[in-house]
Amino acid sequence: MNGLKAGLSGALAIAGLTLALAGAAAAAEPEKKDLSLAVGGKPLLYYLPLTVAERKGFFKEEGLNVEINDLGGGAKSLQALMGGSVDVVTGAYEHTIRMQQKGQDIRAVVELGRFPGIVLAVRKDLAGEIKSPADFKGRKIGVTAPGSSTALTVQYAMVKNGLAATDGSLIGVGGGASAVAAMKQGQIDVISHLDPVIAKLESDGDIATLIDTRTEDGARALFGGSNPAAVLYAKADFIESNPETMQRLTNAFVKSLNWIGKATAEEIAAVVPPEYHLGDKGLYMKAVESSKESYSLDGIIKKQGMESMLAMLKTLEPDFANADIDLDKTFDPTFVQKAQAK
Repeated sequence: MNGLKAGLSGALAIAGLTLALAGAAAAAEPEKKDLSLAVGGKPLLYYLPLTVAERKGFFKEEGLNVEINDLGGGAKSLQALMGGSVDVVTGAYEHTIRMQQKGQDIRAVVELGRFPGIVLAVRKDLAGEIKSPADFKGRKIGVTAPGSSTALTVQYAMVKNGLAATDGSLIGVGGGASAVAAMKQGQIDVISHLDPVIAKLESDGDIATLIDTRTEDGARALFGGSNPAAVLYAKADFIESNPETMQRLTNAFVKSLNWIGKATAEEIAAVVPPEYHLGDKGLYMKAVESSKESYSLDGIIKKQGMESMLAMLKTLEPDFANADIDLDKTFDPTFVQKAQAK
């Protein structure tokens, strides 16, 4: 009997210690509650998970105050991170590979988009002359910003169609109404862009679509499969120094992806700021439907997608031809795995 009591007492003590440790873990505070985050073109559906996390209060639920800086293009967001003016970025996955090649350890922690959602289209009055990316030589091509994922995608399409990546003139047109105006005013011949900009131009009859990576079929046609788009990334030393902060950021984005997966287009349109609709809520809802397939299903970047992105960079840039890139160091899945386990 005494042995039984001792055993029970020991078991209860262990259980108490386990609960105490679990409570301590749950009570862990984020190392950095006030964060600065950069994004390049926040109104774009490419970054919808960020807007949803903000507007639904998911950052606040995780005990974080996130200051969002919209810098107009993904390349500018990366520059802000490297310059130390922001802590984290929602931007293109390819930046993690690009910076590793330059000796900088930048890592993604959650995938937001599994397909780029980028559309290549030509101004309607030039549709008879420009029938494929093979006809982009000498043309003015509108992108969110040179060096961004919209620029990379159109350059890749050009190279795949026998041109050099530099054969077209890339012009930064921003991420919203300015991009629509650039096409309507004839400032550009071709556009490589995202919804709702593309949806607006399509609806108004201003463009003819040539390549559409909003869907799995469209992404496969250009890239051969999935091609990771927006992710949350940061410097490796920041991630290592602020694990609880990064976990809570990831939790917020996983909540956002889960909400988007279940929400209707009308619910999504109601959450974003009205100015994101570009003056037409119904059109915005249509754009949401067109882009919904592009969002990550589980927040995990697949190895095939990583390899697809590296292959694109090797095709486009001589510096990558013989680069020794460790793809496992471009994405840390542990934060997403913990968020999913909740």
